[in-house]
This record gives sequence, structure tokens and C-alpha cells, in this order.
Amino acid sequence: MTDNQSALQLDDIDQTPELAATYCGPLLMIESHIIDNRRQIEAWFREQWRHTPAPFYASVDLRNAGYKLGPVDTNLFPAGFNNLNHSFDPLVVHAIQSAVEHACPEARGMLIIPERHTRNLYYLESVATMADLFEMAGFETRIGSLEDIEAPQTFDLPSGRQLVQHPICRVGRRIEVDGFSPCTIVLNNDLSGGREEVLEDIEQTVVPPTALGWWNRSKFNHFSHYQSLSRELAELIDLDPWHLSPMILDCGQIDFMKREGEACLEEKVGEMLDAIQAKYDELEIKEKPFVVIKADAGTYGMGVMMAQSTEDVVGLNRKQRTRMAASKDGRGINRVLIQEGIYSFEQLGSNGHVAEPVLYMIDRHVVGGFYRVHTKKGQSENLNSPGAEFVPLPFTQPCVLPAPDASPDSDQNRLYCYGVVARLALLAAAREQQDLTGGSSETA
Repeated sequence: MTDNQSALQLDDIDQTPELAATYCGPLLMIESHIIDNRRQIEAWFREQWRHTPAPFYASVDLRNAGYKLGPVDTNLFPAGFNNLNHSFDPLVVHAIQSAVEHACPEARGMLIIPERHTRNLYYLESVATMADLFEMAGFETRIGSLEDIEAPQTFDLPSGRQLVQHPICRVGRRIEVDGFSPCTIVLNNDLSGGREEVLEDIEQTVVPPTALGWWNRSKFNHFSHYQSLSRELAELIDLDPWHLSPMILDCGQIDFMKREGEACLEEKVGEMLDAIQAKYDELEIKEKPFVVIKADAGTYGMGVMMAQSTEDVVGLNRKQRTRMAASKDGRGINRVLIQEGIYSFEQLGSNGHVAEPVLYMIDRHVVGGFYRVHTKKGQSENLNSPGAEFVPLPFTQPCVLPAPDASPDSDQNRLYCYGVVARLALLAAAREQQDLTGGSSETA
């Protein structure tokens, strides 16, 4: 999520994003494979969750090019809960109860630790929504602050609500706010700047574990897990896994300001473009291949650039190098992920604004999502950037069930397919969590 993002206010807000007609046929093939094999898919997921428990929560950015439907980012400390369709709040509450039961069965109280940039009112709307949902799930909830404040701070939000952030204090091996000592710490800070000392060696359960912060995660590792899982699922349903999974390469030991690692970047970008073109030729896809170069760790759409040729990454000017040199919280970029670019051919309304779905999960349950829309970006550009706005998913049914009697291309079935791909990404994150923490929730 980026700063200053809000719900979209457009004349065509009530229209469902539509896919460009050229690619409806290939998408119908992908959707048909998923819908026709729904029983096998759900049984496969159940078995996977038995061995690899899901992270506490996550959001997944998807791109739909018709001939390819895949994830491009997985956020384990998601914001944007205020942009979900609140008709499905009961589903969210049930998922929260399930997630907390798995993480800390005896929990009665929750403390949310948000990002440090707490004056972004749109982000605070998300935090306030989270607190409301936890309260509805039966947990007394407070919001703490990692900033150096001496007294509670009250924020008036655009929705008319008020949010109160409390200074946190360390009492022995526990975190407290104003005498409130919760069972569980819900981390909504992605730790891009590193681990927080105040959260070290505490006896309360921390979800997600601090080891999943961006100081420690790797996008290359995440998508490596995703590729392995997508191959396994695709074999189960007799589908070419390329339709669900972006190709990836990594390039380490890079310094954009010192121009170190440019040869590696040029070589890997060329290799990726050639591989994409070969697949496009095989499937008679006429689009021009592109790649996305992004920081291997970090979020907020920072440290991202696109390339359609090797010339695009050679001789970057100072402005381009500066933009790629650091991500959120000033974290330096010394390793990048080179990812197959996926076009977004979904468009909102008659104006043709480019849209991409973002799905939200709590525990292993898909609980909703929205379309990220950018009125000033194209089909191959990064929509997670300043100026992005949101349209809550307009479907009338939650995406936990398909409609087998309807067309595979129906709204409910398309959203179910999105949910399958998003859960694949969630499962990849579960494998990451297992690698980084030994497989359990953290009692830090």
C-alpha cells in the first residue's frame, strides 16, 4: 500500500472491471481447468495446510492478462482493510477467530502495532477497521505506537471515527499500554527498518512473527516456493503452470549508485526477455514481453522499474539510479528480483482505467479484496504507486465457493479463481514462515 490512497470516486464505480475481449478465450480455458477440478484443488489445499499452517494474515496483488493469471506481490503485514466490502464482515470475524485460535488459543486481548508513519489518515483508517473487526471477534483491542510519545494520541479520521494510539511500555518480558497487558501482539509493521528492540524476547505471542519482516524476507525465496507449488497444483489439474506463475531470476550484489552489478542485471534481463518471447511464440501471443525489476525486500511499490529491452537497464541516469537505490525506511537495495511482467488487461468502465485485483486472507481463508485502479498508469506499469485508488470487489458472493452451474467466466467463478491463486501465494508464504521460524507462531 502507498500513502494517501483512498476509495475511488468515479462515475463508473458500479461497473465490474472487464477483460479485454482478445484474451477472454485463454482466460476461460484457465478458469475452466480450475472450476472443473475444484474438488481436487480444495482437497490439495486442505492437505497442504495440515503440514504448513497459514500466516496470520496476508494480501496478494494479482495481475490478469487473460492468458496468464498470477501474483506479483505478497504482503504479510497488509493495510487497506477499510477498502474491503463490509458486507462480508461476518466472514472476516470468523476468520479472525480461527486465526487467533491457531496462534494463541487462550487470547483475550489484542494489541495492534502499526507502522510508524501514523499521520497517514488513510492507513489509520485501515488500522481502525482492524481494531473494530477484532472487537467484533470478541477480543479487547488497543492500538500501540512504536514512536516516542508520552501520552495517548487521538486522530480524527475521514470516516468520522476516532483512533487512539497509546505509548507502549516494556514491563519485564511483556508489552503493555496504560496497564493493558494483551495476550497477543498483532504486528502491522513490516519492519523494513529492521527488528524492533522492544519486541525482542517477550513472552506474548507475536503475529506475524518478527522474522517475517522485510529485514529478513526475500521475494526471490517467496516466488521460488510459489513456483514449486504452482507446478504441483498445475500437474494435478492438467494445466501448464506458466499460466499461473511468473518466471523469476535474481541478481545479487548490486549497487545502483556505484553502478556495480549492471552487467549481471543486463544479462539476466536479456535472459528473461528471451524466455518470455519463446513462450509467447509458442502460444502465439502478440504482446511485447517486459520484465519487472524490484527490490528483493520491501514494499509500498518502491524500488521498482520496468524494462522491455536490455537497453532499458544500461546507463541509467542519476534519477533512475536514486529511485532504485533505496526502498522504504531508507533500506538500501543490494539485491533485486527480475520477474516476468504480467500485463493487466482488466479495465474499469468506459474510461478504460487499468485495474488489478488485490485479495485479502486471514489464516487460510479468503475474506475479500478490492481492485486497485490507477487513472494515470498503463497496462504494463506498476499500479501500486502514488495516485492509486480502490474499488471494493463488486461481486455479490464471497469467493470461498465457485458456482459450477454458471459459466467459468461468471463473476463468482472468476473471483474463486482469484482466490485459488491468492491461496497459492499464501501457501508459499507459509513455506517461508516455516523456513524462517521453524513453523510456529512466535513467542518472541
